[in-house]
Amino acid sequence: LTAAPSHSVAEEERRARANDREYNEKFQYASNCIKTSKYNILTFLPVNLFEQFQEVANTYFLFLLILQLIPQVSSLSWFTTIVPLVLVLAITAVKDATDDYFRHKSDNQVNNRQSQVLINGSLQQEQWMNVCVGDIIKLENNQFVAVREVALQGNKSLPLFWQIEMKTNMKVRQAIPVTSELGDISRLAKFDGEVVCEPPNNKLDRFSGTLYWKESKFPLSNQNTLLRGCVLRNTEWCFGLVVFAGPDTKLMQNSGRTKFKRTSIDRLMNTLVLWIFGFLVCMGVILAIGNAIWEHEVGTRFQAYLPWDEAVDSAFFSGFLSFWSYIIILNTVVPISLYVSVEVIRLGHSYFINWDKKMFCVKRRTPAEARTTTLNEELGQVEYVFSDKTGTLTQNIMVFNKCSISGRSYGDVFDVLGHKAELGERPEPVDFSFNPLADKKFLFWDPTLLEAVKMGDPHTHEFFRLLSLCHTVMSEEKNEGELYYKAQSPDEGALVTAARNFGFVFRSRTPKTITVYEMGIAVTYQLLAILDFNNIRKRMSVIVRNPEGRIRLYCKGADTILLDRLHPSTQELLSTTTDHLNEYAGEGLRTLVLAYKDLDEEYYGEWAQRRLQASLAQDSREDRLASVYEEVESDMVLLGATAIEDKLQQGVPETIALLTLANIKIWVLTGDKQETAVNIGYSCKMLTDDMTEVFVVTGHTVLEVREELRKAREKMMDSPYAVGNGLPCPEKCSSAKLTSVLEAVAGEYALVINGHSLAHALEADMELEFLETACACKAVICCRVTPLQKAQVVELVKKHKKAVTLAIGDGANDVSMIKTAHIGVGISGQEGIQAVLASDYSFSQFKFLQRLLLVHGRWSYLRMCKFLCYFFYKNFAFTMVHFWFGFFCGFSAQVGHPQPLLACVRDGLCPCMEYPKLYEPGQLNLLFNKREFFICIAQGIYTSVLMFFIPYGVFAEATRDDGTQLADYQSFAVTVATSLVIVVSVSGWTPATGHFFIWGSLAVYFAILFAMHSNGLFGMFPNQFRFVGESLWLLRELVIYIIFLVLSPVIKEHSV
Repeated sequence: LTAAPSHSVAEEERRARANDREYNEKFQYASNCIKTSKYNILTFLPVNLFEQFQEVANTYFLFLLILQLIPQVSSLSWFTTIVPLVLVLAITAVKDATDDYFRHKSDNQVNNRQSQVLINGSLQQEQWMNVCVGDIIKLENNQFVAVREVALQGNKSLPLFWQIEMKTNMKVRQAIPVTSELGDISRLAKFDGEVVCEPPNNKLDRFSGTLYWKESKFPLSNQNTLLRGCVLRNTEWCFGLVVFAGPDTKLMQNSGRTKFKRTSIDRLMNTLVLWIFGFLVCMGVILAIGNAIWEHEVGTRFQAYLPWDEAVDSAFFSGFLSFWSYIIILNTVVPISLYVSVEVIRLGHSYFINWDKKMFCVKRRTPAEARTTTLNEELGQVEYVFSDKTGTLTQNIMVFNKCSISGRSYGDVFDVLGHKAELGERPEPVDFSFNPLADKKFLFWDPTLLEAVKMGDPHTHEFFRLLSLCHTVMSEEKNEGELYYKAQSPDEGALVTAARNFGFVFRSRTPKTITVYEMGIAVTYQLLAILDFNNIRKRMSVIVRNPEGRIRLYCKGADTILLDRLHPSTQELLSTTTDHLNEYAGEGLRTLVLAYKDLDEEYYGEWAQRRLQASLAQDSREDRLASVYEEVESDMVLLGATAIEDKLQQGVPETIALLTLANIKIWVLTGDKQETAVNIGYSCKMLTDDMTEVFVVTGHTVLEVREELRKAREKMMDSPYAVGNGLPCPEKCSSAKLTSVLEAVAGEYALVINGHSLAHALEADMELEFLETACACKAVICCRVTPLQKAQVVELVKKHKKAVTLAIGDGANDVSMIKTAHIGVGISGQEGIQAVLASDYSFSQFKFLQRLLLVHGRWSYLRMCKFLCYFFYKNFAFTMVHFWFGFFCGFSAQVGHPQPLLACVRDGLCPCMEYPKLYEPGQLNLLFNKREFFICIAQGIYTSVLMFFIPYGVFAEATRDDGTQLADYQSFAVTVATSLVIVVSVSGWTPATGHFFIWGSLAVYFAILFAMHSNGLFGMFPNQFRFVGESLWLLRELVIYIIFLVLSPVIKEHSV
């Protein structure tokens, strides 16, 4: 037995004994209680504040608040800092508390679900949180699975609806044969088997374990387990043994935090804030030096009138205190509200995306969804789009279109002259009325295939027999003669439906048998083995025994895999079938190859024993099983090939054309054949006949791939740019320079590369050559790629190109590239929503991508850039007035004006859908960068100079109506503050819709101003609100309005 797992020692294997809680408790396995919340009532305040003060900005303003509590340092009231700080902390805390409340609510809902647990020989109701490892639980139809468990017994095969992926297709699960006959509850209560399996992990499609019972060992695989979060379908009940609970289940193991993505604007803002802080320190040092000099030269002469504080004993120490005082006064140059304001804007943009009716799919009742609020402006800067093909560009609704059987192609219809008939010219579809179980929705146009079936052609019968047996489809008969197929993939459903209509009707299956109606006659095959499909094998096989006792292996899979495993005697048929495959792929059809192999009884018995030994292996079980499968799947007899049509989604060509005009490069990464992908490329206008050339890279070795890439670059660079043999000379041309030269060449090029060639191209010594060639092309198509290669291609562009990347896909095989790209988009289609769950944005059709980027992306980028430019301009204009005032107040850290309320909403958006070139400023990052930042602060400083010195000059000579001097500190401060609000708020162009916010902001400002200068506030806080009646009195003076009129046009002409 293994030691009890702990936090410090990793669990090496899992042991679970049925009906023995005492034995299982000593391993200290996790309970089934789920906790995704972060806080409780006692820990919320301290933990949340601790988390918030890890933000540098919050810590900085807490430091300022402490300084303001020191009388010798602060000339401002403490509320000027504590109010915005508390407001920011409170808003964030409320948001975090709300999020955590819903987490608590979700946890309680899940933990309190009821489950039937076998305890002391009887079924008892238990909450999910109380289910333990080793318990036997009962599940009923349509019930959620509470834990990861091994299926022990059920009343039939167990197809599951994968709630974990929200898929609409089924997965077949079945009890292990040795326990499926346990029978009633009394036998289950006595069951004392022990499961030894792998430790908890996040691999959803793998499980390796062994059941020890009655001194025997029985292999356990993924087919024998039920996943937490799934829903039981198509069976009345089943019993299972709990192996993993709570955080150890696959679902929770896959609930780890997604990598946090930050935009380029975020990264730039962090740098700019550091620069601003350095600028603040420099201003503080300058003013502190000025204070020390002034106190030494002038201040010492006025000790009788302006004595130093008791703690101040020298001009130097006065300058030291003045430094901290000015850090407080000028702190507004470091924007505490910047990050909060940015998040509010992003949240608003996210709602705009969610509310967009033009991105709502009526057919599926699915709206667009912004699953993150941090990347909206990055949508306006995308340069590279990486797209899956099946289900993303296409509908993923499969239709059996053509097939090749024993060297003859079926599916095309010819007219009397022998010409191929187009769809609109075809006669009526094939009549399947002879078959009462035929699917009425199925259409096929070539009657010769049905004639071959009716004539009893053995090859045709064997072809459809394979399609009716080699699959994992589940059949459900709701009414007599009405069959409903539930398939794991649309491909499987289309093939089984085709076999059904041509007379080979799959009716039902059990763990050991498959029943097929062959031309109306029921035939039951004994199912001996299923050799599962996966992304590495790219094929699936079944081994069955027919009623006559003959054992045969049926296999279907990708041509690149299966054609290498055929018997040499099929060479002539192979050549003909390959021609048909290329023809089908050229039409954009998805192809599979079918083959079979007869096995004698003795060989099968030996092979089954080797398979059992491999399945019982504790280490490298999958590799050993793959080796055993490889052995039997050899020297097969070629039967034919299928061709399935997957039509383009509506609006895909128009979307790609529009994105191309916006200078967005689209790369398609697909697992399909090269010919199929190229055909789809032409269909969706990625590839056109007007292109200068389409380069195809199919090399099988490193040298071949390098040579093909070299030739492509040579043709693109043309002779004046070629060096020697066409390769750029490393001493004369750097990688960056070569890329710019290639991208500047005339002509439109495209690159098509196969998966095996891509594997070489992605090697460290060749990846730059591949990237340079690909980036110079208008379109790139990568065929036969694995999910890992998809992510590697995206990472390559991210690593070497200063460009924003977007990946879009619909299936689980797209998750890796979706997470790798700067922005991930999930299509909620036929493949479920695992891609959606990993994405940043989601919608149901590819055509919505143009609106996401060209409308919402551009809007978000423009608005964010305008806001940031205005924000920094406003902050510098506001703060630098205090700096200039310091030179006229003896550097005494007196504020130049009370703090006003500043606000502005500006917008100006052009129709990018009509003019896609308007998208390019975002790609080039023209609207907010370091240059724009310095322009904004220069304009802010310029505004502050005018805002200070023009009123200063006017007040120096101005008098009231009664002839007395107008100039005093309070009048000057209120004038400067009011001028600042008016001028900065109305600066720049604003559309008509912005007037409400502009004048509303000014109205709010004056309302607050009058309130702050009221007798009521002065009576309550005399030390903080000393400007009693100042605003009302000052606004009676005509000279104040003259100042406003003079400043507004001058500053507006030079403002952002």
